[in-house]
Amino acid sequence: MTASPPPSRLPARHLTLVKTVLFLACLLPATLLVEGWLADTLGANPVEAVAEATGEWTLRLLLLTLAVTPVRRLSGAHWLLRLRRTLGLFTFAYGCLHFTAYVWLDQQFDWHSVAADILERPYIAIGFAALVLMTPLALTSNGFMVRRLGGRRWQSLHRSIYAIAILGVVHMMWQAKDDLLEALIYAAALTLLLGLRGMWRNAERRRQLSTPRIPPGPSGRKVIRIVAK
Repeated sequence: MTASPPPSRLPARHLTLVKTVLFLACLLPATLLVEGWLADTLGANPVEAVAEATGEWTLRLLLLTLAVTPVRRLSGAHWLLRLRRTLGLFTFAYGCLHFTAYVWLDQQFDWHSVAADILERPYIAIGFAALVLMTPLALTSNGFMVRRLGGRRWQSLHRSIYAIAILGVVHMMWQAKDDLLEALIYAAALTLLLGLRGMWRNAERRRQLSTPRIPPGPSGRKVIRIVAK
């Protein structure tokens, strides 16, 4: 007996339940960090533990956001697109937490030291650039901004998520130095996700080029010509 394919749509109550579970799951790592900080169970260097954890979760959620479209295309579960906004906003939230942990816990709001770090340490500059690029994506993730910008401009703006993901992986690899295994895993996942998008885009371009265009007739309507062989 073959398994039935996943539904392309979910009933509203089921989708609400899935969104709630996703929201709580995304909130869990931050909750555990706060609990660990208060209980003093984050190890000998809690500041570094918080910075590393928030940075890793930023990249994980960013990759999960990018994975929504390929999984939707491969599975036919179109309702997955309704989860992308939640994942994207949590990605930005963890990115802000990561930067806040650096500015507050590590640098004690010494803005001269922060500016010097950004200028002198390339991996910090790359991470800061990724956060700056994420900001307009978070601010325009609501339906009002989609309508205000228009679908084409909105999509063009949000394609910067690919550059943000690349910057995020480079940031982690540069910071990791000797222990590159985890960073390489993230790099491989990103390569797969971008490779699938590139493959599908090329296939769509070839399909469009192979489809004959029918010129409009005098009245503006398309004319179909039958040519006898």
